[in-house]
Amino acid sequence: MSHARDGYANAGVDYGVIDPGKLLAQRTAAETASELAARGASELVESRGESAYVVDLGDRYLATVTEALGTKNLVADAVGPALGRSFYDAIAHDTVATIVNDLVTVGARPLCLTAYWGAGSSEWFADERRMADLARGWGAACKEARCAWGGGETQVLKGMIAPSTVVLGGSAVGMIAKKGELLLGSRVAAGDRILIAPAVGIHTNGLTLARKIAEFLPEGYSTSVPGDPRGRGFGEALLDPTPLYGRLVEALHDEGVELHYAVHVTGHGWRKLMRSNLELSYIVETMPAVPPVLAQLVEVAGLGAEEAYGTFNMGAGFALFVPASLAARAVEIGQRHGFPLLDAGRVETGPRRVVLEPLGLIYEGTTLAIR
Repeated sequence: MSHARDGYANAGVDYGVIDPGKLLAQRTAAETASELAARGASELVESRGESAYVVDLGDRYLATVTEALGTKNLVADAVGPALGRSFYDAIAHDTVATIVNDLVTVGARPLCLTAYWGAGSSEWFADERRMADLARGWGAACKEARCAWGGGETQVLKGMIAPSTVVLGGSAVGMIAKKGELLLGSRVAAGDRILIAPAVGIHTNGLTLARKIAEFLPEGYSTSVPGDPRGRGFGEALLDPTPLYGRLVEALHDEGVELHYAVHVTGHGWRKLMRSNLELSYIVETMPAVPPVLAQLVEVAGLGAEEAYGTFNMGAGFALFVPASLAARAVEIGQRHGFPLLDAGRVETGPRRVVLEPLGLIYEGTTLAIR
């Protein structure tokens, strides 16, 4: 198979360029926190830089997050007509998942979610089947996440968005009624076990590169994926919807498992394991299988392991940090609720880094500047 030799930055998404602007926004946003006092609330300062922002209401916490899908719907637009479906039910599920999976990392239980749909033309909304799939999939995902869909905003932004496409995103609010269920990076401790919920595919990170890679495949999106259990093409395999990991976090809390932290493994790949800013080392001893579609993408792009695991999920969808004494019980509960958790590694005292022992890779803390 020929190699495209094209990293994620060359495809147009460079976190080295993006992250400084995000950090500037975080610093400016922090200056607004004093406004909460007039509402009888206060911010949880430490939640700034986490995947969701947390406000202290006195007897409970409120968490909020805004997220967007990215470019995955462009894959659906490209492969859907030939396969006789729109795939927008799966696209809707993915959008809800990318929002809610960030929200639950702080231990919040989703309460309500709003949608943002911005199209390049009014005609985009005229496709009745696509709109029905989008609405149905969105509603089904909200029900699975156990939250209400509270409405949202639809816009037509002619000249800003391509006429044939749409930008999908939204916001969610969650509740932490039991303050002890709050999850923050400061709770991670040496001796914790790292539990990995395996990914089912590319999820919602890396689609810009995947779309570029399709140009180098012999049959484009229709090119068979080696090892795909259903014998599908590259494009269809990319569209597997992301699991909703909130049900896993809720089940563990409901059954009394003490969780220390959670990470949604999206952008920055396995480096996300050191999202906590504590000086700790994350030693990965065992790794999940790489989804076939990701293995194909990495091979065709000619990516080395360091870039691949530092950018994509490479089989890790969600990570949980638990006391070692509770790891086996957490794995059993996860299995019972449909999440085959892998007891993948340990947390140690030491420099802030991620060590992938099976691959001989080390990511130093300086490679993850998102706080």
